[in-house]
Amino acid sequence: MSLKNKIVFITGATSGIGKSCAYAFAREGSNLIISARRQELIEKIAGDIEQKYGVKVYAGKLDVRNRNEVKNFVERLPEEWQKIDILINNAGLAKGLNKFYEDDPDNWDIMIDTNVKGLLYVTHEVLKGMIERQSGHIINIGSIAGHEAYPKGAVYCATKHAVDAITKSLRIDTIDKNIRVSTIDPGLVETNFSRVRFDGDEEKAKNVYKGIEPLTGDDVADAVIFCASRPPHVNIAQITLLASKQASATIVHRE
Repeated sequence: MSLKNKIVFITGATSGIGKSCAYAFAREGSNLIISARRQELIEKIAGDIEQKYGVKVYAGKLDVRNRNEVKNFVERLPEEWQKIDILINNAGLAKGLNKFYEDDPDNWDIMIDTNVKGLLYVTHEVLKGMIERQSGHIINIGSIAGHEAYPKGAVYCATKHAVDAITKSLRIDTIDKNIRVSTIDPGLVETNFSRVRFDGDEEKAKNVYKGIEPLTGDDVADAVIFCASRPPHVNIAQITLLASKQASATIVHRE
C-alpha cells in the first residue's frame, strides 16, 4: 500500500526511533505531524524534512504525559491535518536500572506517565477520528521488555507489558472499525535511550552496547514502514526485532 500523502502522526520525534520514523515516512511521501517536548528541535527537524523530501510537516511541542495538552493538541490541529491515517506511539523512556527495593519511585511516575498514560491519552484522542472515518492504523513502539522481565527493570518492563496488553485489547475493540493495530518490539537499539536511563552518564550508556552491534533507529523504522505499507487486508500484529547477537532481554553475546 502506498504511503504517499498519508498523514502520519509521530510522538517523541526529536531523536532515536521517532526521528528515524519521521524521515522514513517522509521518504515514502507521507505528510507528517511530529511532536516532542523540545519545541526548537522539533521545528528544526520539520524544516530539514520539508527541504529534503518536499512533504508537508506540522511540528508542535507536546508532553504526552499531560492529558489536557494532548487533548488540545489534537483538537486544535488545522483542518487539513485532522484526518490522521497512521499514529506512531513512539514517545517513551526508561529511568534508572536498580533492584526494586533500591529504586526511586519518582522514576516510576515518569515511566508510567510517559510509556503508559501518554500512549493512552494520544491514542484515545486520535482514535476518535479514525473510528468516525472507519479507517486508520495505530502502531505502538513496544519493547522486548514487554515480553519478559529482566533484573533491575521491574517498572520499565511493567510499562512495556502494559503497551503489549493495550495493543492486543485495542485490536479486539476496533475489529469492526476497519482500524489496524500493531506493535513493533525491539531489543537493544542504540539511541538516546540509555543516556536518558542513566541520567546522562555516557560511560554507563556506552557499556550497554559494548561488544555488540545493536539495532539502530533506522532498523526499527524499516519495520514500521513494512508494517504500515501492507495491503489493507493485512495487519501485522507484532514484530519482535533483535540484534543478531541478542537472543533475549538478558542473553547477549558480546565479542
